[in-house]
Amino acid sequence: MHYLLVLLCLPLFAEVPGFNGKPITTDDRIALYEGWVAGDPVNTANQTLLAGAYIQKTRETTDFSYLDRASKIIDRILAAKNDYEALRLRNLIELNRHHFAKVIEYAREMTRTAPSDPQTWGSLGDALMESGQYEPALAAFEKMLSIRPNLFSYNRMAYFRFINGDVEGGVAMMTNAVKAGARYPENKSWCLVELGNMYFKTGRWGEAEQAYNEALALFPSSHAAHAALAGVRSAQGNMAQAIVSYKRAQSITPMVQYAGALHDLYTDAGKKTEARQQAEMVDLVAKLEEAAGQKANRTLALIYANQDRNPAKSLELAEADLQVRRDIYTYDAYAWALFKNKRYNEAWNASEKAMKLGTPEAMFYYHAGMIANARAEAAAAKQFLEKALKLNPGFDVRQAAVARKVLLSLQ
Repeated sequence: MHYLLVLLCLPLFAEVPGFNGKPITTDDRIALYEGWVAGDPVNTANQTLLAGAYIQKTRETTDFSYLDRASKIIDRILAAKNDYEALRLRNLIELNRHHFAKVIEYAREMTRTAPSDPQTWGSLGDALMESGQYEPALAAFEKMLSIRPNLFSYNRMAYFRFINGDVEGGVAMMTNAVKAGARYPENKSWCLVELGNMYFKTGRWGEAEQAYNEALALFPSSHAAHAALAGVRSAQGNMAQAIVSYKRAQSITPMVQYAGALHDLYTDAGKKTEARQQAEMVDLVAKLEEAAGQKANRTLALIYANQDRNPAKSLELAEADLQVRRDIYTYDAYAWALFKNKRYNEAWNASEKAMKLGTPEAMFYYHAGMIANARAEAAAAKQFLEKALKLNPGFDVRQAAVARKVLLSLQ
C-alpha cells in the first residue's frame, strides 16, 4: 500500500515496435507479450518484454500488482540464468520498491561489466539521488547523457539541475526531454508534468498550465497532470475548479496527497462533511499501511503535519522514511514533523539540510521561516517567508495563507 502512494517516476528504456510502425497502448503490448509467452514459455526475451510492459503499466496506473507480476517473471529468469535484460528490469523494480541500497549495489556492479549501458547509469543515479548522494548521482547522469542523449537522460539531468538551484538549466533540459519524445505517450506526458512543475514552483503559472494541458492532451489519464493543474487553479483562486481537478486525479489514482489537498480545499470552502470524508481517507491509508508493516511515508507525514493532526504519527512516519532515503525532500518532511512536535532546534537542523542545495521549493523556505519564528529568530523568519512567497505565492492553498499571516505579524 505504501508504494502505491509514493510511486517513483522512473522511465523505462525498453522500446519495442508497434503494429505496422504505429505506437500501441501499454494494454495492447501486455496482451501481445502475454500471447507470445504463452506460445513460447521458455523464451526469455518475450518474458522480459512482458515484465517491462508490466512495469510501464505500474507507472501509468500506480497499481503495484503489475509490479509484482513483473517481479515474479524476473525472479524466475534470474533463478535460471544471469540474463542482463532481467538484471536491468530488476533495478527498476527495486527502485519502485524504494530498495535504494540494493539498486546502488546491483547497478554499480553492472556498470563495471557493461559500462556502455545508459539505463544502468540512470538507475544508479536515481538510487543515489534518493539516498542523498548528489555528487555521485551527477557523475552517473553525466555518463548516461554522454552515452545516449534522449528523453530518459535529459529528464534526469533536468531534475538534478533544478534541485541544485539551476532553474533555467533544468527547464532547458526538460524541454529537450519533451522534444526527444518516447514510444510510450505516458513517458513524454510525465516529462511535460515535470516541466510544468518547474514553472509552477517558480511562479510561472501560465507556462505551468500550458505544460499540464499538453500532458493531458497526450495522455488524458495522467492523474499527476490533473492534480498539478488543480494546484494552478488553487493558486489562481479558482477553488471550485481546483476541487474538480483534484477529484478527477483521485478518481484515476486515489493517492493520499489528493485526499489531503481536497481536505484543505473543502475545509476552506466550509464543506465540513466532504472535508471529514477526505480526512477519513487519509486515516484509512495510515491504518492500512500500519497493518501491512509499512512504517515510512513522508507524504503522509506532511499531510498530518499540515493539518495539525497526529503529530506523533507524523514524526514517526518521517523518521522511518529517513531510514530509507536521505534526500532533501525527506529532510524537509522530517523538519516539519519535528516542528509540529515542538522540537524546534532539531527541526532547524533538519531544515538546513533540506535547503543545502538551494532548491527552488517554496515549501522548504516556508518551513524554515516557521521554524525560525518558533525559535524567536524574527529576522530569519521574515527572510525565509518572504523568499517562499516571492518564489511562488500560491505554493499551497492553506500554508501560503499562513505564511502571509505570520509575515504580517513580523512587520
